[in-house]
Amino acid sequence: MISEIEFCTNHNIEVSFIRSIHEIGLIELIVIDETMYFHSGQLNNLEKILRMYFDLNINLEGIDTVFQLLQKMESMQEELTILKNKIEFYEIR
Repeated sequence: MISEIEFCTNHNIEVSFIRSIHEIGLIELIVIDETMYFHSGQLNNLEKILRMYFDLNINLEGIDTVFQLLQKMESMQEELTILKNKIEFYEIR
């Protein structure tokens, strides 16, 4: 678990930014002893969000849309892999 305050201090961003990301559902925050934390597994996505927001000037709604599209692409890629495997299975017979 990573403290939101520690993350914000290290990345020189406001805590309110993390809370905004949480409010639109891009990350999950957990309260432990009155301190907000996020799971380290979310770190990669959180850093992507920061790059999109600060480097590419994409607003949070746009970032949410990008992440939804990326999830759809991953799902479609998985489905494509399954279908390719089925085709290969039947071609071998």
